Amino acid sequence: MQSSKVPAQREQEELLVEWANPENVAPFGALLTAGEDGTPFGDVDAKLEISGGVPRFYIMTLFSRPLRVSHITRHMCVTQCLASMEGKEWIIVLAPPADTPDPGRMRALRFSGAQALCMSVGTWHAGPLTLQPSCNFINLELSDTNIVDHDTVQLGKTYELAF
Repeated sequence: MQSSKVPAQREQEELLVEWANPENVAPFGALLTAGEDGTPFGDVDAKLEISGGVPRFYIMTLFSRPLRVSHITRHMCVTQCLASMEGKEWIIVLAPPADTPDPGRMRALRFSGAQALCMSVGTWHAGPLTLQPSCNFINLELSDTNIVDHDTVQLGKTYELAF
């Protein structure tokens, strides 16, 4: 599959959009793909941290918007799992867990509609972003994640950039 580049706010900067694979997802969590029913739990499965509250498994509808990232968020109490429900491709911008997101380590990853992402606790993320007019996504987090566990950095204010 071919990678593409998305221009950044400043012309000299670009954030390469790469197809997700186990190696480039590893710093941020786990890439989940289909396996045969009955396969024992192993390295290709999501390692969930959802013991800090009531798990919330829900479907969210996202609408297309410009592929511009101006802020990035993390959750320190929970893993978060995302997947397109309709076999549609999607993009997410990720940075490894750290006190502050490192723009030099941010990656834009493109997922096929047959892949899911389980983000490690503390992984910085912007998205998911749909490439379609709209897309339904499965989201697994805690019931209060977006209320009590939502740390956001405005990239323009902090780093004077947007991707």
